[in-house]
Amino acid sequence: MKSKTAVIVLCLAVIVGHSMAASQKATAQVADQSNGGKIEGTWRVQVTVRNCQTGDEVRTFPAILTFAQGGNLTGTTTVVPVALRSPDHGVWNFKGAGNYRAVSEAFLFNPAGAWVSTQRITQAIDLAPNSNTFTSNASVEFFDTLGNTTSTGCSTAVATRME
Repeated sequence: MKSKTAVIVLCLAVIVGHSMAASQKATAQVADQSNGGKIEGTWRVQVTVRNCQTGDEVRTFPAILTFAQGGNLTGTTTVVPVALRSPDHGVWNFKGAGNYRAVSEAFLFNPAGAWVSTQRITQAIDLAPNSNTFTSNASVEFFDTLGNTTSTGCSTAVATRME
C-alpha cells in the first residue's frame, strides 16, 4: 500500500511540475507578445533612400505602414504612382528589447500595366522606449518576374505612430 501511495505522489509531483513549467512558458510567451505588440498600429514613415556605400542621402519620401496583431504588415508609399506599384504586404516579428524585423513585398508594373518586377524590403526596426516613434535600417531588393535579383539598395526611416 505504501508503494502505491509513493507512486501516486510521485506521479502527482511530475504532473504538477510539468503544469508549472507549461504555465511559466505560457506566461513568458504572453510577455513577449505584449512587448512585441507595442509596434502594432499605423505609422507615418519618412523614408530616406541612401547610397549603400557612402550612406549619403539620395531622396526622401513619405510612406504609411500598418503592423497588425499576429505579425501581418501592410503599407503604401508615395515614391511610385499607385498605378505602377502595388501596396506592400508582409510580416513582422519581435526580436526582443524593442527590436523588430519586418519583410514586405510589392509588385512593380510598367506604364502599360504589365508586371515587371517585385520589390522586397527587409527592415531592422528599433522602437523608442515611449513606443510612439521608431527608426529603421532597410535593405531593398528588386527581382525580375523569374525571381532573379536585378538590383539592391539601402534606406533608413523615421516613423511616428498615427493616433
